[in-house]
Amino acid sequence: MIVLGLSGSIGMGKSTASAMFRRMGVPVYDSDASVHVVLGKGGTAVAPIDAAFPGIVVDGAVDRDALGKRVFGDDAALKRLETIVHPLVRRRQDDFLKRCAARRVPLAVLDIPLLFEIRLDVRCDILVVVSAPARIQAARVLARPGMTREKFDAILARQMPDAEKCRRADFVVPSGRGMRETLRRLTRIARLIHDMTPTRWPPDMFAERTVHRRSPDARNRPRYRNHRS
Repeated sequence: MIVLGLSGSIGMGKSTASAMFRRMGVPVYDSDASVHVVLGKGGTAVAPIDAAFPGIVVDGAVDRDALGKRVFGDDAALKRLETIVHPLVRRRQDDFLKRCAARRVPLAVLDIPLLFEIRLDVRCDILVVVSAPARIQAARVLARPGMTREKFDAILARQMPDAEKCRRADFVVPSGRGMRETLRRLTRIARLIHDMTPTRWPPDMFAERTVHRRSPDARNRPRYRNHRS
């Protein structure tokens, strides 16, 4: 089973690309959806977040807006939150990959916005980054309800620069040229990697534990390195 890591900074069109993979029949793990589940009513993150951030839980679920305000601009609080949430989301990701492997699917997609930032690129055979010009990115994001320039800048500050993500990718998919073109690029990627030999599943747990000691190019990259599909 080939594991494809799909990423892209906020407003770049990653969610659209993810939906396109689903329409191709490819199973997709949605990291954002997993976060919603663990923070929702009955979610596994509710109790530890309630203990760490009193008053944030309302009617058995985490108030995401209140939590965002609590950690906004507070690096220590954000780190504490990530320490709680990331392992729980990672467990759901593992379950997804195990289910895909049991079904013997040829390709599974991990849709993870912070794929590089939290060093989960080591789990993937292929890395695809969705990108768009900065002006298009800003227009998309600032059109969202409740978004301000300050919030946008804070989000960008937490994310790896788009240029660096593109440098690390095997395929860069531009999303500013229309949905038809994006779909064409993704379809071509799926076709190109169809006969690749998977190397990342089952995972090498030792490699994952030591990834922070390795350079971004230390992985055994496939022959499609930084191909702008």
